[in-house]
Amino acid sequence: MQQTAIELNGLRKTYGGSGKSAPKEALKGIDLAIPAGSIFGLLGPNGAGKSTTINIMAGLVTKTSGQVRIWGFDQDVNPRQSRASIGVVPQELNMDPFFTPRAALEVQAGLYGVPRSERRTDEILARVGLLDKAEAYARTLSGGMRRRLLIAKALVHRPPVLVLDEPTAGVDIALRQMLWTYVRELNAAGTTIILTTHYLEEAQQMCDRIAIIDAGQVVACDATVNLLARLDAKSLVITPEHELGAMPAVPAGVEALRRGDGALVLTYRRSTTGAEALLDAVRAAGIRIRDVATEEPDLEDVFVSLTGGDGKAA
Repeated sequence: MQQTAIELNGLRKTYGGSGKSAPKEALKGIDLAIPAGSIFGLLGPNGAGKSTTINIMAGLVTKTSGQVRIWGFDQDVNPRQSRASIGVVPQELNMDPFFTPRAALEVQAGLYGVPRSERRTDEILARVGLLDKAEAYARTLSGGMRRRLLIAKALVHRPPVLVLDEPTAGVDIALRQMLWTYVRELNAAGTTIILTTHYLEEAQQMCDRIAIIDAGQVVACDATVNLLARLDAKSLVITPEHELGAMPAVPAGVEALRRGDGALVLTYRRSTTGAEALLDAVRAAGIRIRDVATEEPDLEDVFVSLTGGDGKAA
């Protein structure tokens, strides 16, 4: 098995200007190594370069320079093998409205040269919950069913790498849970998953590693737990037995505030201050503690700190 599913080295893409428009450099030398067998998050704000990167990997957009290797195949040397090693589920719900799901999968399998004896059309439709709609026209399917059909089409040639571009955009909770269950099963069977999503909590729960792209450059790439550990801040939430009077004197560098529900929130840096010192300060102020909880930074905090954005990885 490949150790690295995808390698991008010095990947650049410049869109030529027309008239008075100056050329736009969408990718400015992307370097990424995506481990085989992982669930890898590719996040970034609008216009960061995520879609351009995905489209280059899928062979839909021509790169300006750099190297792309998918499942060991250099895109320039072995373009057919490279493209056959990846399946992409696009964000847009584009499909022929007069094709049935079964026909759509058969056509897709034919395009990839899958022999009829090796096709798994009904098996795939069953796995995504569309077997009972196999002969319904695509135009009659709901948005969620169309999303499932796109996933099914991406799987017909058994790609070792599957890209999910905003797979849960506009879908209900039941479908979202079904989708993630299936994604985990695919990953457990060896499929490498690359996920883009603007639901950062999904990326935090699903992904082993995450790369954050901003303005055409990789600003972070690390294990999810390591990215979360980059933020040194932590909050101690104290629920007092009685209503707070004066705020307690706290160590230097600690921010204290009173929440609307009456709780005292002490935000501190773990590298310089310990929780015990804060509890001592609270007790010294005569505050009796009924309950204590901690709040850790989440992926949204990391995202904002690295991109200066609003926390939306759209």
